[in-house]
Amino acid sequence: MVEMHLAAVRVELPTNNPVVLLQEVEGARRTLPIFIGAPEATAIAFALQEVVPPRPMTHDLMRDLLVALGATLERVVVTELRMGEDGRSGTYYAELHLRHGGESQVVSARPSDAIALAARTGTPIFAEDDLLDAAGVVLDAADDDDETAPDELVSQFRQFIEGIRPEDFSS
Repeated sequence: MVEMHLAAVRVELPTNNPVVLLQEVEGARRTLPIFIGAPEATAIAFALQEVVPPRPMTHDLMRDLLVALGATLERVVVTELRMGEDGRSGTYYAELHLRHGGESQVVSARPSDAIALAARTGTPIFAEDDLLDAAGVVLDAADDDDETAPDELVSQFRQFIEGIRPEDFSS
């Protein structure tokens, strides 16, 4: 397993698809881009910006339930990418590694939900070595965020959110 850093949530242009970027903490600093839904992108962005909504969001509720039950989220692991039949699209899988009453439990989760929860709890995020070898990319130094990038990201994300229609979520 390789420890990852939650580097950013971005909106890929021109498609306006939200993507979360996990970057390897050490080594080659490979980045694992995971395309996610708009609600999950909002949840992760809020956590990164330490936005406290007037009412708890789903991932805030999950965090609060863990605390109320005395459980601890020890780590999040992005485990695999299963490619679709078209060979181009794929689905990422993740696990929540929990501890409760001295016992460990592993719960399957969507990576976006797992990352949103980890961002709220300060829990480390990992990726399996094989996954990072297969899907990780090394970004150019010019792609690294500078101090103005978060503001630009938020602006792009707001534009994306404002343009969402209910039919964007229908199958």
